Amino acid sequence: MHDIRAIRENPAAFDAAMARRGVENASAPILELDEARRAKIHAAETAQSDQNKASKEVGAAKAKGDEAEFERLRTLVGEKKAEVAAMQTQAKELDQQLTDLLMGLPNLPMDDIPDGEDEDDNVEIHRWGSPAEFDFTPKEHFEIEGVKPGMDFEAAAKLSGSRFVVLSGGVVRIHRALAQFMLDTHVEENGLLETWTPVLVREDMMYGTGQLPKFGEDSYRTTNGWWLVPTAEVTLTNLVNGETVDESYLPRRYAAHTQCFRSEAGSAGKDTSGMLRQHQFEKVEMVSITHPDHSRAELDRMTGCAQGIMEKLGLPYRTIVLCTGDMGFGARRTHDIEVWLPGQNTYREISSVSVCGDFQARRMNARFKPEGGGKPQFVHTLNGSGLAVGRCLIAVLENGQQADGSVKLPEALHPYLRGKTVLQADGTLA
Repeated sequence: MHDIRAIRENPAAFDAAMARRGVENASAPILELDEARRAKIHAAETAQSDQNKASKEVGAAKAKGDEAEFERLRTLVGEKKAEVAAMQTQAKELDQQLTDLLMGLPNLPMDDIPDGEDEDDNVEIHRWGSPAEFDFTPKEHFEIEGVKPGMDFEAAAKLSGSRFVVLSGGVVRIHRALAQFMLDTHVEENGLLETWTPVLVREDMMYGTGQLPKFGEDSYRTTNGWWLVPTAEVTLTNLVNGETVDESYLPRRYAAHTQCFRSEAGSAGKDTSGMLRQHQFEKVEMVSITHPDHSRAELDRMTGCAQGIMEKLGLPYRTIVLCTGDMGFGARRTHDIEVWLPGQNTYREISSVSVCGDFQARRMNARFKPEGGGKPQFVHTLNGSGLAVGRCLIAVLENGQQADGSVKLPEALHPYLRGKTVLQADGTLA
């Protein structure tokens, strides 16, 4: 959410930043609502003062025996009381309208973010590894002979419908090994705190990280009002919801491996083959809670953590900065890491790392107390995939595929597979 005082002080700057996100003249309705709200609050305070003054005079009139003045003042007190209540209700309604308006606006982009409309305007900033050359036409993951026995979309469709998969045998062991490898690397080498969190959350937690109110159709809600998390960003970030922590508490760096659930409402007909885009998937999520002065450097550190996983697995990738038109709702700057998929002959997103500034912290009312004293300040929050486990599985399978239908597995996974190095063409590990 946005700082209303900053909008009041410099509406032109706010409008210019919002225009880069495709929202024109954003400040006008905000300031109109804000002015009306403040006027109602002032009127209520004035009426409250008149009520208090009349209340004191009622007693004096009674003591003097002036019944006419007593009745007049008593009537006035009643009128002022009703007037105050009505104005407070109106002010509260205007305040909610203002909050709803502010919550529906995306975050302000950093100044160095490239302007653009879509993914075609993103800018590559780093590339690692070279795509392997095959002496055969590489297949997509679900077409590889050794993968077919362990990746069943028909069974999943019977159980749950489209965009689900049943994994078994060697394939699911690789999937599990990837998640464990990611967690161990983040905890032992990157200094993240391994965390296990619920996948069902209260509605206000979804508001806190920006999934609501704007993107409710992208997630699943239970009949009793819980929401299934689209990512552990929701739970990990909301650990500081409503908290005021000491500055010494910062930074807090979390990692969690969870199931994630997304309706994919806006992706009808997109990536329907294979397990690239699923309603249920697993992800190792990274979240950092930082001091405002350190959040930009933390973005680079987190990006490096995700890139390190790719490099340990020997997967070619590139890192891009998203333009203003492609960046997520709550982000100020986003680095996408895209892995090379030879079966598709292109790079596809496997991680998205974003710095949100105080955007989520304002929604959550999450602050810290400066060590030198002074007024509590909002923390900064960051989140990123470290990595999407299913997409990483796809990348490992496609990049390691052999002409005989087997898959050569990355050396980093061998200890997690009890020394197994190959997914054979029959779907077993050897």
